[in-house]
Amino acid sequence: MNFSNMDLKSAKSASVALKTFFNIMKVWCVSEENQRIFIGGPDKFIFVRWKRGNASTLTYDVLKRISYVFGVYKNLRILFPKIAQANEWLTKPNEDFNGSSALDLMATGQIVNLRNVRHYLDARL
Repeated sequence: MNFSNMDLKSAKSASVALKTFFNIMKVWCVSEENQRIFIGGPDKFIFVRWKRGNASTLTYDVLKRISYVFGVYKNLRILFPKIAQANEWLTKPNEDFNGSSALDLMATGQIVNLRNVRHYLDARL
């Protein structure tokens, strides 16, 4: 999904982005607490609305975070032919991330860490 061409005010675009994000979170078995962190820490009320598909707009920060998650997912699907392999890589300690797993690094809440995992995988393609 190319967010640079997306109308940030489009409820349909927001709904599609969130649905895809939550589907990836399900595949990765990410807790709701970490899902909220990945997506920028919305309050619980907003988060529940988003999970139900009720979003009229998303901020640039949220869209950027979702974009990084999409990129990580895409790259893992290219690098690892089986979902189990990709999920294993996500949860294994990685020396390049100071011994943290990619999921742990992304769960710090800092958008730079989402970007770093995405770029790390980009470099391996």
